[in-house]
Amino acid sequence: MVQAGGTTRRKATLTGAIAPTRPLTALDVCDRCGAQAYVRVLLASGGELLFCAHHGRKHAEALAKVAVDIQDESNRLSEPQPQ
Repeated sequence: MVQAGGTTRRKATLTGAIAPTRPLTALDVCDRCGAQAYVRVLLASGGELLFCAHHGRKHAEALAKVAVDIQDESNRLSEPQPQ
């Protein structure tokens, strides 16, 4: 697991190059429930899945088996909000 700029990234074995990821925004929504996404899962096929923090945690074990990279920004939920 690597921490960079407030983002936790879990590494998986990689056989090819992947594009750098961009920060998740309010426009990124969970593929399961439509809530704001805090987890991006990059697949070997080049596709990506987006999950809210709840569904990212719920499916973490299964996602780790198929992911090339997992970008987890759920720590942003506990950061103080600007006044």
